[in-house]
Amino acid sequence: MADDLDELDWMVLRELQRNGRASVAALGRRISLSPTATADRMRRLEAKGVITGYAAKVNLGKAGVKVMAVVRLQYPGRAREPLARVFGKRPEVLECQRVTGDDCYILKIAATSMDHLAAVVDDLGDIGHVTTSVVYNEPLPYRGLLEPLTPPK
Repeated sequence: MADDLDELDWMVLRELQRNGRASVAALGRRISLSPTATADRMRRLEAKGVITGYAAKVNLGKAGVKVMAVVRLQYPGRAREPLARVFGKRPEVLECQRVTGDDCYILKIAATSMDHLAAVVDDLGDIGHVTTSVVYNEPLPYRGLLEPLTPPK
């Protein structure tokens, strides 16, 4: 899939990740394409599933989040319903990745206080073993994928 993304596609992706609200005309000017050609590129990237949506970046601190944590979850068994139930009732769970190793899942949790975090972790602890690490700061917040990745040779 990534092999058929050319430099113009990557220019579109970089610009949209920097400013998803840019108009097609403004985006086209930034990458030296006509609005029609820019819109066609965007539609093609959406149709291929490369662009999956457009969203606002939220400053979590200004939205009331005082505590961020990374929670590692060892989850026995293969049933996903208990985990899905926690996700359904806990909007504090911002991300979840299924991973290899001793842990099964890595979750990013937002909370308004340590007590709030404890309540979320307690819910997760009802379905598996948790290890919680509080985040001090984010030296590199999620930045998107700005260029194609080159595997080592």
